[in-house]
Amino acid sequence: MTHLYGHAAAVDAFLSARASGRLHHAWLLAGPQGVGKARFADMAARRLLAEAAGPPVLAPGLELPGDHPIAHLFEAGSHPDFARLERLVRDRSDQLARNISVDQVRGLQRLLSTTPSLSEWRAIVVDSIDDMERSAANALLKNLEEPPANTVFLLVSHAPGRLLPTIRSRCRLLRFGRLDDADMTAALRDAMPEADAAEIASLAALGAGAPGSALRFAGLDIEALDQAMAALVTEGDPLNQRRAALARQLALKAAQPRYEMFLERAPSAIAEEARRRSGAALAEAIALWEKARALAGSAVRLSLDPQTTVFELGSMLAALAPQTQASR
Repeated sequence: MTHLYGHAAAVDAFLSARASGRLHHAWLLAGPQGVGKARFADMAARRLLAEAAGPPVLAPGLELPGDHPIAHLFEAGSHPDFARLERLVRDRSDQLARNISVDQVRGLQRLLSTTPSLSEWRAIVVDSIDDMERSAANALLKNLEEPPANTVFLLVSHAPGRLLPTIRSRCRLLRFGRLDDADMTAALRDAMPEADAAEIASLAALGAGAPGSALRFAGLDIEALDQAMAALVTEGDPLNQRRAALARQLALKAAQPRYEMFLERAPSAIAEEARRRSGAALAEAIALWEKARALAGSAVRLSLDPQTTVFELGSMLAALAPQTQASR
C-alpha cells in the first residue's frame, strides 16, 4: 500500500499545526488496529523531514514523491534524523519480541543528543506504544517531559486508555476511525492490484473498515474456516468427524497463520450466535464465549497443542447446535 486512505481530518490537523509554526512535540495516534495509524505516522514523519530539508514538496496531503531526496533516504532506511521503534525479530527466530524494550528507547539518546544532520528537525515513530514494557514507557516519558527542540514523536496506540496517564497528558490526541466502503476498497486494491473484485469485496467485509486487518486474511481461505465453524454451530458434530478434520488441518506447521486466525474468529463466531439468543440459551452462549476467548487468547502465548486447542474450541462451537441443545 503506497497511500493513506481516509483520515482527512487527522491529516489536516497535523499539516495545519505544522503551517502555524506551533507543531506539538508529541502526537498520540489512537484508534482501531489496522486502520492506517502507522502509515499516517510514517508519512507524516517523511513529509515533515522532507519539507524541512528541501527541496519544496508540492504533493497534496502527506504524500512525498518517490524522486525526492528524502524519499530515497527513507527507502534505504538511512535517514539520520529519523528513528522507528517497533518490536524486533528474536534471535534465530522469525517471531517478534513480545515488547519494545527499554534498551531500544535508551538507544534514542544517540539521535536526541546530537544536532540534526539534514535540517533542524527530527522525527521518531513508535509502533506501537502499547507494546512497550513498563520500564521502556517510563524511559520514553523522560523524553516527552523534556523534549529536544524541533523533535516530533508520533506514537501509535490501539488502546490509549491503557497507557500511562502521564504519557497521554503530554501528547496531542488524534483519533482515527474505520474507513468507509470506498476508502476501504481503494486501500485493498492498492495493496492487492492482482486481486479480483470478489476477493476485494470479501476482504473488505472481513476487515470491517480496517484494511490492515483485512490484509491479514488474504490467502488464508477464511471463507472455508467460517463455513467449517458455521457447520459446527448449526449441525453439531455427533461423530467428532468435523472437529477432528479441522484440528488435523490447522495443526500442520504450514497452517500456523490459519490456526491463529481460527483462534481469533472462533470466539467471534460464538458471540455472533449469542446475539440471536435470549434467556437461558443466551446465558449458555455467553459462558461458552468466555471459555473460548480465554482459551484462544492464551493458546499461542502458552504454546498449547494446536490440535487439542482446535478440537476444544470446535467442541464449544458444536455445543451451540440445536440438536445438542435438545439432547440436554
